[in-house]
Amino acid sequence: MDQDKDKDKGTRYVSRLTKSTVALILAGGRGSRLYELTQWRAKPALYFGGKYRIIDFPLSNCINSGIRNIGVLTQYKAHSLVRHVMRGWGHFKRELGESVEILPASQRYSDQWYLGTADAIWQNMDIIRAERPEYILVLSGDHIYKMDYGEMLVAHVESGADMTVCCMEVPVEEAAGAFGVMQVDVTDRVVDFQEKPEQPAEIPDKPGMTLASMGNYIFNTEFLFDVLTRDADNKSSSHDFGHDLIPKLIKTNHVQAHRFRSMEEGKPTYWRDVGTLDSFWQANMELAGTTPPLDLYDPYWPLWTYQEQLPPAKFVFDDDNRRGMAVDSLVSGGCIVSGSLVRRSVLFSSVRVNSFCTVQESVILPNVEIGRNCKLRKCIIDRNCIIPKGTVIGLDHNQDRSNGFRVTESGVVLVTRGMLGQPESVV
Repeated sequence: MDQDKDKDKGTRYVSRLTKSTVALILAGGRGSRLYELTQWRAKPALYFGGKYRIIDFPLSNCINSGIRNIGVLTQYKAHSLVRHVMRGWGHFKRELGESVEILPASQRYSDQWYLGTADAIWQNMDIIRAERPEYILVLSGDHIYKMDYGEMLVAHVESGADMTVCCMEVPVEEAAGAFGVMQVDVTDRVVDFQEKPEQPAEIPDKPGMTLASMGNYIFNTEFLFDVLTRDADNKSSSHDFGHDLIPKLIKTNHVQAHRFRSMEEGKPTYWRDVGTLDSFWQANMELAGTTPPLDLYDPYWPLWTYQEQLPPAKFVFDDDNRRGMAVDSLVSGGCIVSGSLVRRSVLFSSVRVNSFCTVQESVILPNVEIGRNCKLRKCIIDRNCIIPKGTVIGLDHNQDRSNGFRVTESGVVLVTRGMLGQPESVV
């Protein structure tokens, strides 16, 4: 009985902390290394995993962690992102202290748009202050992972820190020039921080590994407001957490590291920055595997999204030379595979594959129509593309480039409506 009481007390403790927290998701990034795939949408609005968008992952993490007061800070080409959040996440009850609100760059404190990650929070200070939170959780809006923020929040409070930085162990060569990295003492207090160094410091007892920042932070609210106000007055600052605030704060305040580990014991930590066409393709391909590293089917940590009401996926014709089938693939609602073979691919909603086609190792975004007798291999096909009958993509990269498609170093081929001479769609 005493153990049950202790467990309940711990649960209530976490619940009180999460209810006293406002989460702010930074979702204004362009994702320039994704090229034409983010020409009309912000990176957090990019499709992922058959039916989701990237923004759904930090939002789902918040909801599953018990944090239900959330602001989504938008800037770059935010129309599809705003529409998705309003459709899929606009049903929370304000009367119960729940909300998912859009916070666009509206020049509340400045004549500028958001100048950096810290400036984005500062320009919304009056809105945040009205919620009267004890803690502020700042999240990157463009990564794929599952994480219980409640554990990080408890660790932050119990450490007595002013700021906690979420980090993970990554190979030095992977972090070089790509991530902010930190050094910590034996209590995981941060003693040094460098933003995207070319030669990251190694973890002393783990050669070849470094501690990389995930871009997720927890602050005591009044401390953050004071820091942001001083930073806003600093004309030489770029107003960015990694470049400006963290290096200064570790010298004057208590900044703690929180190591992100897998929610499933014995399994490697899953975190993906799908910031390039190759990494976007690879992360989607992983999900089509027999035992994917990210479990989309976990009933204890559901992933929420907006999903159109669509009929079930359909596979038609069962003739020897015309059989509709998909193998080692994800196929979403509204799809019709008609007399064609789909192998190791991800088909988003309402994709139509007409007869006598072969689609292999490809990511097909919503509402794509593939004409008869097409052969597609290792492709990313953007939303609403109409692939003419007889088209071959991914088998001859010289021909792909000649057709105006983008081919990556690893041979992934990106196709958009503009490349096909079709009117671009803002989605």
